[in-house]
Order: sequence, then C-alpha cells, then structure tokens
Amino acid sequence: MPLVFTSLDDLRAAVGEPIGPSAPLLVDQARIDAFAEVTGDRQWIHVDPVRAAHGPYGTTIAHGYLTLSLISHFRQELLEFDFGAARVNYGVNKVRFPAVLPAGSEVRATATVNGVTESAAGTSVTATYVLEAGVAKPVCVAETVVLITG
Repeated sequence: MPLVFTSLDDLRAAVGEPIGPSAPLLVDQARIDAFAEVTGDRQWIHVDPVRAAHGPYGTTIAHGYLTLSLISHFRQELLEFDFGAARVNYGVNKVRFPAVLPAGSEVRATATVNGVTESAAGTSVTATYVLEAGVAKPVCVAETVVLITG
C-alpha cells in the first residue's frame, strides 16, 4: 500500500522520512531479455547465460538502465500523490549502481523524499530511491525529480 499524500503540507511533513520497503520484484532472465530487445542492448553479459556463467559474475546481470527504470514501478508502490493533475518524470540528479543485479534476483526499494519546490510549472518532488537485492551493496541509488502539475 503506498503512502498517500493528499496535500503539499503532507508531502513537506514527510521530507527526510524513509518510506518502505516495497514488496519484492523478481528480475528474471525474461525481463532482462525483453529490456535488451526493446533497447537494442544485447551485450552477452545480459543475454547469454552460457557465456555469462564463465564471466565475471557467474550469471547474467540486469542492465543498469533496466534497474533504474524499476523506480517507476516502486514509486507507484511506495508513494501516491493525491493532488495535482499529472505527474511527469522531470529528471534524475544522480544515479549510481554500487552492485550488479544478477538475473533471478528479487529487488526491494525504499524511498526518501528530499525536498518539495513550487514553481510556475508545478511542484517538484525530489526523492532518493535505494534498490536492494540481498547483496552487500545496493544495486541502484538514484535521486529523482517528479513534477506534479495542476
């Protein structure tokens, strides 16, 4: 169940508070292959389990940008903005992939709202997402910006 924000005041009150973790999401080889097909990134480390078994990670790994794209899934699970007309991904201020995401892993996320800024375009919400998959380091840490219009 996402944490529902019904106003800017609710959102501002949550700044700095961790939200989550989410339910786990399986990142299997089928998902990795589908991402490779859509993006054209068919590097063997992602799509060739036989070759990858002898590579540096002993298995195929998810693309970094696939891992990053999962934030859209987790945002909907963790945060809901029940005000404004639309939500637009405005950008990413910083992204790091401290660890690889092996195929067959379950990923969970937490989010922390860092800031809320109003402008003529709408309300910008900056949040940091940490995606973890049961390895020593997170598989992705990203500071995102969502613009709430209307």
